Order: sequence, then structure tokens, then C-alpha cells
Amino acid sequence: MKYALLLMGRIDDPNCGADGGPNPEEFFAFDQEITDAGVVVSSFALEDPEHAVKVETGADGDRVVSSGPFAEVQEFVGGTYIIEVADVDEAISWAKRSPGSKPGGHVEIRPVAPY
Repeated sequence: MKYALLLMGRIDDPNCGADGGPNPEEFFAFDQEITDAGVVVSSFALEDPEHAVKVETGADGDRVVSSGPFAEVQEFVGGTYIIEVADVDEAISWAKRSPGSKPGGHVEIRPVAPY
């Protein structure tokens, strides 16, 4: 079964990002481990939230484009793995090994919809 591991962080958490939390070497080591295990279908890292652009519908029905950072957003996705494993327990095992699950962040696990 395929699962998405969403590596989540919080903008207001001093343990997250450049000011603390996991360092890049920890993520590189985890990436090597999970890739070598042969369970990664795809993966990517995202730039920091201040580089985001948001498109939404305004009150008048027109599309509105805004550039980040967005004050109302405190939690962000830092990267994603799509993995193929036997079951959710194996996905949980990989999430626990991820540096993204250290203080200042968490890993959200979501099954990939089969359609």
C-alpha cells in the first residue's frame, strides 16, 4: 500500500528550521536509509513558506494571488515521501525514524487514494 509521509513543521517553534531541530545531515542520512530500503516511490523537499504563493477565490468571485509568508499559517509541509509498504504499521515505523518527527515538527501519514 502507498502512504504519503508529510514532514510538518511550525513557523513559531524555536526547535524547528534553521534555529533548531534536526540538521540537514540528519535528513540526508534518513533519505539515504529509506531510499536504500527500496520503499520510496517518490520524494521531494519544499522551500520555506516565505517562498509560497497562494491562489484563492476572493469575495467577489475573482481569483486572488498572494505571496508568502502568510501570517495565518503556522504549520507548513517541509517535504514529502511517497512510500510503498505492507501496511500502516510499517509506514509508522518509517515516520518514527524520520528527523521530521523530532520536537518542532511531526510526520503526518496519509494513505494515497487508489483512484
